[in-house]
Amino acid sequence: MIRKSLIFILIAAAILETLCAQGTEPGVYQYVLRGEVFIDLEPIYAGHVDEEYPLDIPRARERALEEAVLYFAAMLYGWSFKYQVGERARQIDEVIELELLGSIQTNDPALHITDMEVSDMRLRVWTDYDLTNRLAQRMQVWRSGTIRNAQGLGYSPSYLEVYPGWIAVKQMALEDAARIALRTMLRGSERNRPREVTGFLSLASFPRFFIDAGRWAVSARFRVQVTEIIPFAVY
Repeated sequence: MIRKSLIFILIAAAILETLCAQGTEPGVYQYVLRGEVFIDLEPIYAGHVDEEYPLDIPRARERALEEAVLYFAAMLYGWSFKYQVGERARQIDEVIELELLGSIQTNDPALHITDMEVSDMRLRVWTDYDLTNRLAQRMQVWRSGTIRNAQGLGYSPSYLEVYPGWIAVKQMALEDAARIALRTMLRGSERNRPREVTGFLSLASFPRFFIDAGRWAVSARFRVQVTEIIPFAVY
């Protein structure tokens, strides 16, 4: 009896530890998506002091939600992409076009802030997005056997003559990470460099942003479904 009670206590403690860890651990769980966002309270992007400088906590919280819903939508719905691989010898530029296939609003009742913390003039926000059965099934599709994994490190421009806004600068870095991820994935799987690739991709988890040499850099993991590969021989 004592041994059974001890085993039960250990199992219960392990479950409780897992649930507590998930409170701030980014990732994908069966019925919730979880991620963390950092918002600079003194934002400077691509050589421009942001129009809102400095940020107070309520406005930084709003920005955190704006950023979080972008990533949750990218995880759930993903983008369609058209990637022109590029060839210097043929004077063909490398270009990626992304179109987000769904959106989430910041007032969505499924969206929750679970914790906030201010440190070193940054607001750190943990967010959850609750999944219905239908959305949980959609996430399962992104983890199916036909989906490939890719990872990339992307950068925003170091300077922009026209400032497009704080979130647009981060999106530029994220699109650059998607381009690098696709290029790396194709180099590992295609014997001959293709001319163009189309398909769909999604974020596997929230990206990680940091400053490198004065510009935004982002490390991001993607899930990729290639629908068409067009070789140079077609042209």
